[in-house]
Amino acid sequence: MRAIRRLTATIAIALVALTAGWPVYVRPQVDQVRHADVIFVLGGFGYDRYPYGMSLAVAGWAPNLVISNPNGPGDWWLRDYCAKQHPEFTLYCFNPDPSRTRGEAREFGRMAAEHGWNSAIVVTFRPQISRARFILERCFTGELVMVPSPTPLPRPRWIYEYLYQSAGYIRAALEPGC
Repeated sequence: MRAIRRLTATIAIALVALTAGWPVYVRPQVDQVRHADVIFVLGGFGYDRYPYGMSLAVAGWAPNLVISNPNGPGDWWLRDYCAKQHPEFTLYCFNPDPSRTRGEAREFGRMAAEHGWNSAIVVTFRPQISRARFILERCFTGELVMVPSPTPLPRPRWIYEYLYQSAGYIRAALEPGC
């Protein structure tokens, strides 16, 4: 009998978590791409977001492209990616400190103030959109246009992202300010 109660409670908790997380992680508020001062590509799962951000810059959606490399200089792919300059836009790359969304938001806010950027297209993957918006709004007072990268997530990765993004929200809520 206890085993059935535990199983029922576990299933109920999982259903509540799935239901509560669905509009935040699976179906977050996604914006239509529109012209901005800068395109900002956050680091994280999958490298598809970087060529996607670059394709937006090449298409003329913004004259500036900012790439975050949370993996640091040891990430040869991003290091080489950032070494190339492009005539269609100005490319900026940085290693955030700390190496998470908060560090990315702080550095982006600093860069935006330095360059006078008032609007940004932010590229990340779908499960991070809501949390990234929450954190970036603390460090950037301009308009945010949040768009998902085309990176498909394998089903098992969704479980991880539900847990990771939820923990990230809790951490962000407990860390006031930018």
